[in-house]
Amino acid sequence: MEKARPLILITNDDSINAPGIHHLAATVRSMGDVIVVAPAYPHSGQSAALTVGAPLRINEKPSDLDGVRFFTVDGTPVDCIKLALHAIVPRRPDVIFAGINHGSNSGVNVTYSGTMGAVLEGCLEHIPSVGFSLLHHSMKADFSLSTAFVAAIAAQVIEKGLPDGVCLNVNIPARVIPEGIKVCRATKGRWTDGYQRYLDPLGVPFYWLTGRFVNEEPDATDTDEYWLQRRYVTVVPTAADQSATEAIKTVSAYFEDK
Repeated sequence: MEKARPLILITNDDSINAPGIHHLAATVRSMGDVIVVAPAYPHSGQSAALTVGAPLRINEKPSDLDGVRFFTVDGTPVDCIKLALHAIVPRRPDVIFAGINHGSNSGVNVTYSGTMGAVLEGCLEHIPSVGFSLLHHSMKADFSLSTAFVAAIAAQVIEKGLPDGVCLNVNIPARVIPEGIKVCRATKGRWTDGYQRYLDPLGVPFYWLTGRFVNEEPDATDTDEYWLQRRYVTVVPTAADQSATEAIKTVSAYFEDK
């Protein structure tokens, strides 16, 4: 009996119209059967948000890639994964890929990223899942320089899978041919509370998020920010379980009977 081709489910947070998701689908379509299920509208910064108390609708869209089916969901990236598994894909996907995101998801960005929210949802479903991000926010970003690296990572995950409970956060330097791939940890850092104050036509103030990322360990040589600055693709193994197990003993001393 002929073995079925791998089923590849793709989503993003930049919407079905973003060039990055079409580039990703084109890059991996020779590796299996590809189904794209993406938000109808952009949902960047939505993390693992899902829609509660409102209906979700699925629409199939014309495909610009032979053999690839495109669907939209009028919800978040996590909605796309959950609804795809429930009502769209013909069988359980072999892998889930998200992206290619327009903009970085290195360091602490994984906490806020809708792209990685979808990847972590796949991880919770025990499906090997990878998020791809290019460090370029423009919708006119050039993804072609990253194609070989995206293809190589995707092929390895399709062939070998990932440890259960682990997904990958892949970030790609922009405007250069990367020097190679580095598996590393996420940089410790934070976003400043940056908001620009404006006045609307009635003189009422409103605020627009700006922010600035602060790298709290700029000299560390084993982080994604360090290697991205040196033109490497970074791969950070990531887990949905955020339990701080190393702190259990310390915190137990606060609350448990002695």
